[in-house]
Amino acid sequence: MTGDMETLEELSREYRDSIPADLRETRTFDWYLHEVYEEPRIARNAHQRVADMFDYYGTEYDERLGVVEYRLASEDPLHDGENTFYGRNIHESIHEFVNKVKSGARGLGPEKRIKLLLGPVGSGKSDFDRQVRRYFEDYTARDDGRMYTFRWTNLCDVIRDQDPADDVVRSPMDQDPLVLIPQAQRDRVIADLNERLDAPYTIRNEQSLDPASEFYMDRLLDNYGDDLQAVLENHVEIVRLVADENKRQCVETFEPKDKKNQDETELTGDVNYSKLAIYGESDPRAFDYSGAFCNANRGIFSGEELLKLQREFLYDFLHATQEQTIKPKSNPRIDIDQVIVGRTNMPEYKDKKGDEKMEAFNDRTKRIDFPYVLQYEEESKIYRKMLRNADVPDIHVEPHTLEMAGLFGVLTRIEEPTGGTVDIVQKAKAYNGEIDDGDDIDVKKLREEAEATADIGEGMEGVSPRFIGDEIAEAIMDSMHRGRDFLSPLTTFNHLETNLENHGSIPEDRFERYYRYLEMVREEYRERAIEDVRHALAYDVDEIQRQGEKYMDHVMAYIDDDTVVDEITGREQEPDEKFLRSVEEKLNIPEDRKNDFRQEVSNWVSRRAREGTSFNPHDNDRLRRALERKLWEDKKHNINFSALVSSGEMEDDERNAWIEALTDQGYSREGAKEVLEFAGAEVARTEMEE
Repeated sequence: MTGDMETLEELSREYRDSIPADLRETRTFDWYLHEVYEEPRIARNAHQRVADMFDYYGTEYDERLGVVEYRLASEDPLHDGENTFYGRNIHESIHEFVNKVKSGARGLGPEKRIKLLLGPVGSGKSDFDRQVRRYFEDYTARDDGRMYTFRWTNLCDVIRDQDPADDVVRSPMDQDPLVLIPQAQRDRVIADLNERLDAPYTIRNEQSLDPASEFYMDRLLDNYGDDLQAVLENHVEIVRLVADENKRQCVETFEPKDKKNQDETELTGDVNYSKLAIYGESDPRAFDYSGAFCNANRGIFSGEELLKLQREFLYDFLHATQEQTIKPKSNPRIDIDQVIVGRTNMPEYKDKKGDEKMEAFNDRTKRIDFPYVLQYEEESKIYRKMLRNADVPDIHVEPHTLEMAGLFGVLTRIEEPTGGTVDIVQKAKAYNGEIDDGDDIDVKKLREEAEATADIGEGMEGVSPRFIGDEIAEAIMDSMHRGRDFLSPLTTFNHLETNLENHGSIPEDRFERYYRYLEMVREEYRERAIEDVRHALAYDVDEIQRQGEKYMDHVMAYIDDDTVVDEITGREQEPDEKFLRSVEEKLNIPEDRKNDFRQEVSNWVSRRAREGTSFNPHDNDRLRRALERKLWEDKKHNINFSALVSSGEMEDDERNAWIEALTDQGYSREGAKEVLEFAGAEVARTEMEE
C-alpha cells in the first residue's frame, strides 16, 4: 500500500530531469568553437552572465518610480514566493545594484569595482546577496545560462615528471576554453562572435591562462612542435560548468576565520604542500587554487562583513577589482573574472569612511544603500511572510496587527518632519500612499528634507524587522499559553513595549523616543478600532450602494449643470447641495475643494464605465469612507449604546449581531469581543456624551 508515497523511481526521474543533460559529457575543443559561434553568449564574462540572469527570470517596470522590479526578488519564482522582497526602498536598491552590474557588463567601469551593500542589520542585504547566489546557480544549470570550462588529459604521456594522480587536471580557475587560443587568434574569433551577438554588450576576453595551465600548454606545445591543434585535440576536453556554492565552484562566500590574524592566502590560495616533494617549490603545479577569489572565478564573490577585515587585508581587493588579477605569495599573478559583492553594516562603514588610509579602497567601491522598508503595509508583508514560512500554531491574526507593528517599525526609521505642518504619523501614512487630494502633503519634498537631515540616508537607522518579528513570535506563543487562539494588536504592543529595552541593537538614548512612537501607534490603532466598531454597528451594504448611486447622480448633474429626478416626487430638481456636502464633510473636504473631489470621483466613474465595470462605491476608498461615516451619522441614533458600555453578558442577541459584523471584517469571535471591549465602550461614551 503506497497511497500518496513518493517512489524511488519518481524521485530519481525528477532529479535526473533537473540537471543539465550534458553535465557529465565531455566534448572536443572543436565542438566548443562551433557551439560558441552558434551562440556567442556562452562566452560571456561574469558581469554579463549575472546581468542576463536578472532579466531571464522576468522584469516589471514601474513607470511611476522609474524602477525595474526583478521577479527573482519581487516574486521568487523558484521557491513559490518564499523569499520575496517588499517595499519601494528595497526594489530601488536592487534596481541600482543591477544597473551597476549591467554597466560592468558593458565595460563602463563598475566591473572593476566592489558592489558594496550598505545597510543596518536586518535590512535585507544579506538575504538579497544569498538570493542572487542561489539564482546564479540555477541560471547556469539552464540552457540560457550555460558555460563551459576545460580539463587537461593524458598529461603523463608527454610530461615525464607528472604525478600519475594528476594525469587529468581540470582548469584550476574554471576558465573559459577560449583562453586556450593565443591572444592574436582569439581576438579574431571574438570579433566574429560579436558580429553574431545579439546583446547590449560585446564579448571580451584578454585573460592569460592560469599558471598551471600555462605550464601544461608550454610543455605540450614543445612536444608537438607548436602544433596547437594537436595539443587541443589530444589533451583537452570541454566540460559543462555549473555554479555550486557548496562545491565552491563559481560562487564563494568569504569570511575569514580569525579577524585578528588574517592571512591573504584565504583569498588568493597557497602552496600545495602535498605536491612540494613531487614538483618542487617554484613549480606552478605545486600551488593550491583554493583561495576565495579562485573559487569565485567566472561567477560571484560574496564578502560577508567586508569592512570588518583589517585594512592591510583589504589591499588584496585593490588588484582584484581594478586590475582583475590576484597575486599570490608563491605563484605568478592570476587573472580573475567575477562579480565582487561586499556587505557591511553602518558602524564599520562610518569607521572606514573616515580613514584616510582607506581612500584607495573606498575609491574602488560602488556603494548601494539597503535601507529599511519605509512603507508600513509593505513592512507588514515581511511579518506575514515570516508567519507563512514558519510552523505557526493555529492562531488567528486580527486585523491591523501586523500593519500597526509595521507602522511602529517605520516610525523609528524615518526622519521627524520639520515645519510643523505634518507630524511623523502623517508622514508615515504619506510614504504608505495614503494621501488624499485634499491633503497638502508633498512626499517628494518630505523625502528630500529627510535626505538632507539623515546621517547617511533615511531608513538606515531604526528598529530592525527581526526585533519586531521576534516580538510577534513571542506574542503568538504567549497568546497560546494563555488559551487565546488569536493575536491582537494590543498583545503585540505589550510585547514590543516590554522588550524594547532588552534588545541589544537599540541604543539607550532612543528608548524614550521609541516609547513615544509606540503610543502614537496605539492611538492610531484606537482610531481604526473605533472605525471598525462603528462599521459593525451601523454598516449596511445595500444602503451604502444606494447612497453612493445617489451621490454620483447629483455629482454628475452638478458637473454638467443639469438636473436630477427626485426619488419621491419624480420631478426634475437641482442637485442637492446639502446632501453632497453631508458626504464630503465626512472626509473634511472644505468648501473650496469640493469641486476637485467631485471631479475626481466623476473621472473615476467615467474611467470604469469605459472599461465596462459597473459602479460600486466600495471600490473607491475615499468615497466608501465618506459614505460609511455618513451612514453612521444617520443610524447611530437607533443604536443601544448602553449595551456597549455595559460589561454584562456578551452573548445577547444584540452583541452577537455586532460580533458577527466584526467577523465579517476579518476578526475572530474572541478578537471581535476584545475590540468591542476596547473600542466599543469608547464609541458609546462619546456618543452618549453628545
